[in-house]
Amino acid sequence: MSSLARYLPVLDWGRRYDRSTLTSDLVAAAIVTIMLIPQSLAYAMLAGLPPEIGLYASILPIIAYAIFGTSRTLAVGPVAVVSLMTLAAAGSVATPGSAEFIAAALILALLSGLILVAMGILRLGFLGNLLSHPVVSGFITASGIIIATSQLKSILGVSAHGEAMPELITSLIANLGDINVPTLIIGVASAAFLFWVRKGLKPLLMRLGLAARPADLIAKAGPIAAVAVSTLAVILFDLEAQGVKVVGAIPQSLPPFTVPLIDLALWQQLAVPALLIAVIGFVESVSVAQTLAAKRRQRINPDQELIGLGAANVAAAFSGGYPVTGGFARSVVNFDAGAETPAAGAFTALGILVAALLLTPLLHSLPIATLAATIIVAVLSLVDLKTPREIWRFSKPDFAALSATIAVTLLAGVEPGVVSGVVLSLALYLWRASRPHAAIVGRVPDTEHFRNVKRHAVITDPHVLTIRIDESLTYLNARWLEEFVLEQVAEHPKVRHLVLMCSAVNGVDASALESLEAINHRLLDGGIQLHLSEVKGPVMDALQRSHLLDALGGRVFLSQHQAFDALTQGTDRAASSD
Repeated sequence: MSSLARYLPVLDWGRRYDRSTLTSDLVAAAIVTIMLIPQSLAYAMLAGLPPEIGLYASILPIIAYAIFGTSRTLAVGPVAVVSLMTLAAAGSVATPGSAEFIAAALILALLSGLILVAMGILRLGFLGNLLSHPVVSGFITASGIIIATSQLKSILGVSAHGEAMPELITSLIANLGDINVPTLIIGVASAAFLFWVRKGLKPLLMRLGLAARPADLIAKAGPIAAVAVSTLAVILFDLEAQGVKVVGAIPQSLPPFTVPLIDLALWQQLAVPALLIAVIGFVESVSVAQTLAAKRRQRINPDQELIGLGAANVAAAFSGGYPVTGGFARSVVNFDAGAETPAAGAFTALGILVAALLLTPLLHSLPIATLAATIIVAVLSLVDLKTPREIWRFSKPDFAALSATIAVTLLAGVEPGVVSGVVLSLALYLWRASRPHAAIVGRVPDTEHFRNVKRHAVITDPHVLTIRIDESLTYLNARWLEEFVLEQVAEHPKVRHLVLMCSAVNGVDASALESLEAINHRLLDGGIQLHLSEVKGPVMDALQRSHLLDALGGRVFLSQHQAFDALTQGTDRAASSD
């Protein structure tokens, strides 16, 4: 049972489900459902899809994640960044809104789902670390700016196109003469109201005597009020006749059973975008899940999360949806509302199903400008201007990666932005690994500790040179190590013993072993003995399987203190006999 529960976490938490947990999950589901309905419609339209597809993507995928996912509070469904990536990917092969475009969105959901499931089965959750935090932060910030800018056309009531900032801004400026005033009023008023709700409604409700938690939850349900009032305004003042675009007829139906198109050429075109959607969606989702789990001293399994998210996307592909992942805002609401288990997500799915069957006629006159305002307010919270300043102070290379990711994403689009971010992350890692930190160390007086001679007042000996290597030795830094050691020997002409302090060396590969052998031979030719100190057990095991220890000019010492004592006494005796 335990091995089966690893792949079906529902078997674990389901055994302990009781009436109290059911009540908590139902309350959380009701609140998240209210929030998710307008979000689902808005994000589907952001992805270039009919609004009902957003509802479909919020039903079976949520249930699939509830069965296979490990987070108790993660709320899965359409999100802004993945919606934008879907628009960019599917838009490269078809016109947004067309049948071909919808077919491409289904293929993206299936491919990304299969990729995630395969990664989970192979336990490749660690691959999410290929995207460093600065790169992810830069990508999400740039995507938020692009998404907000792309929605200005709906706020203004004009036509505009483009996936990157230059195209979007040029297109918006060219169509400013076509602004629809009623649309502008609805859009600006909705955005202003939603911004106020986000910051001002909770304090107001608390001043009126409401407790903090219900005040917060009511504030998060603000988009429903914007939807209701703006829809009523369209009906009462017949604003549709004045050019205000509305959602229109939404089918009252269950999610359809859909089979993604089998077209190998199209699958090949969408394979790389699907991989990027899978990785970005996983990184965004797992970071949210881990943050919320830590607050309750719970844990998630990243490998099983891959399977859970993969199952959700496969479910989306066969139920008329598009790629989904865990959303930050709705997950926080789900957490704050008291969700105890993934069953809250399943109840949310049932709520969305009821809305799809019964409530869609009420959304006919919902102005698109209101949905655009909902998206703008939601994604601007993703724009992080604080992190770049902090990273600039902490690490200039990381700031360069973040800045480059933002610039490429804004100027070229989301897919080039992700690719450039991954490439920069790997390039920075390789650059750092090829130039590890190393220091000449000496003994701190009256202790057995050894520290950098440039940072501390330490005891050294002109005949003994100790170099501490602060990185594993691999093919990336093997040549650098040779050059560094020989350079230091040249700068210390009296040296007779050179000690490599290996306390931070966790591994030595074949290339590094060859370099160590070369260093040993060159030092012997110069009358210098090479010693090793504080070699870790696994590293020593590897060295014992080589010829290095047999040919080593010096010794292997258990501690650097032991090495320093033995070698300085030896040099003292040698010096007195000269």
